[in-house]
Amino acid sequence: MTLRNGKEFLMIPGPTNVPDEVLRAMHRPPLEIYDGPLVATTEYCLAGLKKIFQTTGNTYIYAANGHGAWDVALSNTLCGGDKVLVLSSGRFAVGWGEAAELMGLEVEYLPGDWSTPVDPAAVKARLAEDTAKEIKAVLVVQVDTASGVWNDIKAIREAMEEAKHDALYMVDTMASLGCVEFKMDDWGVDVCVTGSQKGLMSSPGLAFVAANSRALEAHESADLRVNYFDWTFRHGPEHYNKYCGTPPEHLLFGFKKALELIEEEGLENVWKRHSLLAEATRQAVATWSQSGALDFNITDPDYRSNSLTVVRFKDIDPAPLRAFTREVCGVSIGGTIGDLSGKGLRIAHMGHVNAVMVLGTLSAIELGLKTCGIPHGAGGVQAAIDYLAQAL
Repeated sequence: MTLRNGKEFLMIPGPTNVPDEVLRAMHRPPLEIYDGPLVATTEYCLAGLKKIFQTTGNTYIYAANGHGAWDVALSNTLCGGDKVLVLSSGRFAVGWGEAAELMGLEVEYLPGDWSTPVDPAAVKARLAEDTAKEIKAVLVVQVDTASGVWNDIKAIREAMEEAKHDALYMVDTMASLGCVEFKMDDWGVDVCVTGSQKGLMSSPGLAFVAANSRALEAHESADLRVNYFDWTFRHGPEHYNKYCGTPPEHLLFGFKKALELIEEEGLENVWKRHSLLAEATRQAVATWSQSGALDFNITDPDYRSNSLTVVRFKDIDPAPLRAFTREVCGVSIGGTIGDLSGKGLRIAHMGHVNAVMVLGTLSAIELGLKTCGIPHGAGGVQAAIDYLAQAL
């Protein structure tokens, strides 16, 4: 018997649900690329990105995914052989480091693990040792979708300042921008990268980069620059310069609508919505974990992200549970990846998501836990409801 007929829920950490308004905005003919409404669309999107990033710096749009944005940040600011320090806390900062290695950069990984955040004190200590200032950039993610950790970007910058180090500070916000508080200028971030398909509620295919004056100064002497990613070309006077050729028109139409939806809700309200839904999810998981068969991957509650919750199972295969929620209930939840592959669940609560979707997802999981015979504390969904009732 199946219960899945009806609207299905995509509750994985990217790509996330795309609002109907965004899908409709893309359903239109292409436009002239040199002047007129498309130019206005670009201007709106670039300005909207500044609001989301919370920066007065330059913003750029690329027809690429997040891995492309990593290359943009590195190639526009660094020189071959430069050393970068990667702050490990899961899979994706390490992935950024691997991209840097392929570019010919020297990469050092600050040791970390998959259950704790980056330690600002360790960052300070390592940079203080670098008296020759060999490290030219520090790379970190705000939220790692493999581990579920939230890193304190402001505290890490403060650690860099205490170490009196002038490395560029580069932050990946792929799984956090449009979900949790981020203040690029106030927190001293030099380069920030993100993608369209998570908190920004758009189709995959666009990468966004913001750069401040320090990054633009470094760009002047960078020797890894390539034609498509090059900021200098994209500063050119013609509209096509902004995209190094033909713009990804329909993705831009959709993204513009997504920005309008965020502006209509209000950015701080967006952050608050994610905070409430994340804590409701955590209340459910905390209740289920009373059995001892499962638990949070991130040990410190203060560093569990508001974008997704990563759950580890103890000697239990999560595959039957994921299959049940998808095939019987029509709810797709993420499996764990990297070092945690096959060991748990990733429950996304990011982007275009509301209380009904989260509570429905938690209900499907609890039904699956019971149906699959997985030990769990009873009443997880009720705990989530109780939390929301008192928080509103």
